[in-house]
Amino acid sequence: MGYEQEGVWQYEFDEFIELTERDDQNLVVIDVREIEEYVEGHIPGVPLIPMGEIVYMIDKFKRDQHYIFICRSGRRSHEVAKFFKANGFEHVSNYAGGMLAWRGALASGEEKVVKDVSELYN
Repeated sequence: MGYEQEGVWQYEFDEFIELTERDDQNLVVIDVREIEEYVEGHIPGVPLIPMGEIVYMIDKFKRDQHYIFICRSGRRSHEVAKFFKANGFEHVSNYAGGMLAWRGALASGEEKVVKDVSELYN
């Protein structure tokens, strides 16, 4: 069951799966790890925008979307979610435990490395 931490909702595995299996056009999941980590293994279909780059792109994100961030352990993605909240985004969450807690399928390679935020909405 999910919980709130420092003003950010934390989704756990079962709740995350349930949420992402819905056909919700307003939900965007973003991996914020480094490219080397992403290439090694990531959730299929989830795009990558490294934490160090996402902060410079924040003004290009749609404010009416719901964003769930994920990283290796959940700490970096939690910090990104807090950063989005501090910048006026209401619907941001974190995948608690990150890839260490992931029990689903994995993909490898540079499947969806985002260079421009507009790629998230196509």
